[in-house]
Amino acid sequence: MKRYAIILAAGKGTRMKTELPKCAYPLLRKPMIAYIVENIQNTGLFDEILVVVGHKREVIRDILGDKVTYVVQEEQLGTGHAVMVCEPFLADRNSDCMILPGDMPLVDTKLIENAIQQHAERRHDLTIVTTKVEDPDGYGRIIRNDSGYLDAIIEHHEATSSQRTINEINTGIYVGKASVVFDALSKINAHNTKNEYYLTDIVGVMKANKDVIGTYFLKESYKAMGVNDLYALSIAEAKLRLNINKELMLKGVAMINPETITIGHNVIIEENVIIHPNTYITGNSIVRKGAQIGPNTEIHESIIGEGVLCRHSLVYNSIVEEKTTVGPFAHLRDGAHIGPKNRIGNFVEVKKSTTQENTKASHLAYIGDATVGKNVNFGCGSITVNYDGKNKYQTTIGDDVFIGCNVNLIAPIQVEDNALIAAGSTLNKNVPKGSLAIARAYQVNKENYIRDKNKDDEKY
Repeated sequence: MKRYAIILAAGKGTRMKTELPKCAYPLLRKPMIAYIVENIQNTGLFDEILVVVGHKREVIRDILGDKVTYVVQEEQLGTGHAVMVCEPFLADRNSDCMILPGDMPLVDTKLIENAIQQHAERRHDLTIVTTKVEDPDGYGRIIRNDSGYLDAIIEHHEATSSQRTINEINTGIYVGKASVVFDALSKINAHNTKNEYYLTDIVGVMKANKDVIGTYFLKESYKAMGVNDLYALSIAEAKLRLNINKELMLKGVAMINPETITIGHNVIIEENVIIHPNTYITGNSIVRKGAQIGPNTEIHESIIGEGVLCRHSLVYNSIVEEKTTVGPFAHLRDGAHIGPKNRIGNFVEVKKSTTQENTKASHLAYIGDATVGKNVNFGCGSITVNYDGKNKYQTTIGDDVFIGCNVNLIAPIQVEDNALIAAGSTLNKNVPKGSLAIARAYQVNKENYIRDKNKDDEKY
């Protein structure tokens, strides 16, 4: 029997006050819906994931690619209608399906697995995930009978004042037999204050049909937190950050002032790493053992090698190999690949370039579109001039090259092994192996110039 996951992601999210569809809004630099899809995939329990899209559907497609099947909801007529449009996409109506809102980034694999397990073990036709919250405002209330069994779900807009005091709420997560769910959906209507098809109305239909309905109570209510505005987003992000940092610290990652440290959901950090305050590590980054990161450092989609020291710097889409020092105030980006035992110092930018072992750019240098060998020294103010206003060009530098201060290497250019480039030179021709290159105007000293100038000024 197949099992489907249905994610409802068609809403505009007007309360977010953003151009993005709500489910595409990022926390820890990762879109909300990507967390849900990833955790569903990680369970290994589902044959197919259906994502219901509507407003700015192309944004969701760009995020998820071909990982899921897209179902278009042309008109947003409520949660019940969003599930209805999925029916033609189910090859097997005898399958189970799990329905989840796309704005719950804290739904994790444990919640998904437990709900599925309880649904199967208790042989329910429908299992509804419920939880208790301090402020139930806006949520559908769980109405139970005298025996404690589910009697109904009442949407907030339809609830009486006494029903609104109930703090057990419907999370919006369901597991059910597809045939039973879609049969019930065919019988609901939009006769309510919002003129929408409420998914919760299937409970009344199924009870009338004598179907078996049960609940799975979620103790950790924060996991079912819906993100409807930027304030809620900040709360969800803080909770996610706390959980990630706690897990890493228990695995041997030292964090100084961890409440100021942000680590992304997919980041891998090995033991004996030290992370200092105000550090962000996000994307699919990897930090190897013995590295020290921060303070005041951002790393995104990058690999940091063993024993690297990276302080007060930005590292994007780059690789830094072992025992290299980066910063303070360095910027590595767009495929920079820094070799082992390098020194990339203060106010140095490296873009789309590679360096080999023991190369140093200690301060105030720009290395762009360059291939650099080992034991190369970039003096203060050295620049690879890679752009002519229209095109980018390559610089190639061999091994054991010494580049003096304030040198401009105008690409395309090649500097061969063991070359020395005199300070202040601007080069636009290749430098042969073992050569000294000098390209600067001769110095002219005009003696007594200041004295004579002062005398001329006195005449006026």
